[in-house]
Amino acid sequence: MRTLILAAAALALAGCAATYQLQLMPHDSGRIYFGTMHDPGNRGEGPIQITIDNRTFTGTWVQATSDSTTAWVSGGVGWWGPRSAIGGGFVSMDNPQGAMSMALLTAPDGSGLRCNLRMSGNRGDGMCRDDQNRFFDVQIRPVSAAPATTPQ
Repeated sequence: MRTLILAAAALALAGCAATYQLQLMPHDSGRIYFGTMHDPGNRGEGPIQITIDNRTFTGTWVQATSDSTTAWVSGGVGWWGPRSAIGGGFVSMDNPQGAMSMALLTAPDGSGLRCNLRMSGNRGDGMCRDDQNRFFDVQIRPVSAAPATTPQ
């Protein structure tokens, strides 16, 4: 029974594909750069692309920790006349840190970009660092909720 419930939950989550817009701002200027991150619905990894100074970095993001966990909790005894029962049920808890992911990206010239990303719900933030040790703050939001701006 427990396996059946877990399988049903996995199937319900499997079809949740989403695309996110990334906005990056370096620590040394107020310029905004853009990218996209796609979650094909397998809740664990997907493609990511970021363009900085006319150089496009591509790669994958991989989720390291989940934004929530579910567990079976048992305990408690109920007495109903000659019968007794031990109860239990599933409990879900949110991770207050959100889901943590790591992205490794490369540009055609061989340069790299490393990002640590955090998602909670359908929004998030993070930090990226390039090979020149330049740091970028990152905002993540669903494409449908992204502000109407043009890439610089």
